[in-house]
Amino acid sequence: MKKKTVDILKMLSDYFMIYLPDVKGLSKNTISSYQYAFQLLFEFLMESHNIAPEQVTFETLSGNMVTDYLKWLEDSRKCSSKTRNQRRAAILSFAKYSVKKSFTETMTFCSEVMDIPKKKTPKTNEIRYFTKEEIQILLRLPDISRSIGQRDLILMSLLYSSGARAQEICDLKTNDIVFSNPTTVKLTGKGNKSRIVTIPDNCACLLKKYFEVRNFHTHTRNSDIRYVFSSQTHDKMSISCVEAVVKKYVSQAKQCHSDLFYQSGYSPHSFRHSIAVHMLESGVPLPAIQAFLGHAAISTTMIYASVTPELANKYLSNRDTPPMADNIDEPNKSVINSLPFLRH
Repeated sequence: MKKKTVDILKMLSDYFMIYLPDVKGLSKNTISSYQYAFQLLFEFLMESHNIAPEQVTFETLSGNMVTDYLKWLEDSRKCSSKTRNQRRAAILSFAKYSVKKSFTETMTFCSEVMDIPKKKTPKTNEIRYFTKEEIQILLRLPDISRSIGQRDLILMSLLYSSGARAQEICDLKTNDIVFSNPTTVKLTGKGNKSRIVTIPDNCACLLKKYFEVRNFHTHTRNSDIRYVFSSQTHDKMSISCVEAVVKKYVSQAKQCHSDLFYQSGYSPHSFRHSIAVHMLESGVPLPAIQAFLGHAAISTTMIYASVTPELANKYLSNRDTPPMADNIDEPNKSVINSLPFLRH
């Protein structure tokens, strides 16, 4: 029994200290979210079953223990279904890791965790957007050693930075870009209405290098004007091609970050939604967001104010820390101190 206790704590230590950061390359925020799930798990075991961390074994976590823990999160800590699913995802990730390391001792635990279903979360809105951390993850995925990877990186970066619609990106031509301080992009949207938006320096720098590699020029004769983004077979990308690019990287991101990218049906428009939500979170007034996105009526922009009521304050107060739980009480400090691999 003692050997199993040592094994699970050693395995957790290797999982958090080596596997997640070095093998999977997860971000600090993602690892912190996983750590928090286990901090709360050990707190639950102590509070509800008087089981100290050094007494925990894989057998301890078998049966209905993990299910009871998830129920405790909702009942005692008043966590939402979404938060409950986050904690489940963290434990499931460790379960899959553990069964590869010690199949015989962990197969029951892993099998039981895999059988716990995700809980349905109520639909509060139809806005599918990425968090800032998710945007950063997506932009790190393209292989920029390849031409197509460079294109995909610029494509997603510009979708987000400019708030452009997929069709506007497809229609974008080299003479629509003015590299200056700041760099501006002319977007032509619905009803053939044009608007000029500024993009951040980091996106502008990437775009300028993209132009240089492809020998694009912004001030040329009409015969030299080209579409900024092309597919492998056509000089102009189609909306379906843009959708395929986004789908490809979202799928990769979900595989690497099971505790993120919760929503389904992400599309190129999700980047547009994302920049609008992030602007609102940062205190940008709705009329300014309306002008940036090219909305004809402020009522269209108002949908972003209803994403979640606490978004702006929550984001501004702690931008670098991932949401941990609906109940923001700290876990038991003695648990964290006794398990150094769970410290953020």
